[in-house]
Amino acid sequence: MSNEDLLLSAALKSWKLSVDRADKLFSSMPADRLQQEIAPGKNRLIYLWGHLTAVHDAMLPLLDFGPRLHPEFDVPFISNADRTQPQIPGADEVRAAWKQVNDKLSAEFAKLSPADWLKKHTAVSAEDFAKEPHRNRLSVLLSRTGHVAYHLGQVALAPK
Repeated sequence: MSNEDLLLSAALKSWKLSVDRADKLFSSMPADRLQQEIAPGKNRLIYLWGHLTAVHDAMLPLLDFGPRLHPEFDVPFISNADRTQPQIPGADEVRAAWKQVNDKLSAEFAKLSPADWLKKHTAVSAEDFAKEPHRNRLSVLLSRTGHVAYHLGQVALAPK
């Protein structure tokens, strides 16, 4: 196995570990627990799960894997703060979208070679990428892995 393959394998395993931890944590929670706030006046657990789902969904076009599967999650989970929308998707809807989005990402990740991971993502122009080649697909994977870990840390703070 080449050094590139080893580095990519480590990055993908870290992503999978973070997503699997989030999946196990959120999927095991009953609907009433998902309504609990991280701290008084802060985001609810359902909001964090929906937010992670929306962010992962946005990775699809960013990594040139096709269109988003659930753009309707942006308004309740990205564009607006928790509790500012009259209705947000419920636990079953978030659970289904979470699975669908992460399954699609996993399938697309498996198709990429190490060289493919070093290609630009769609939010950077060719000119800017020439100046900043670190703005690649791998950097998106690494930053989103950290994003999941950050929110899992918040979930750990929620009273039980």
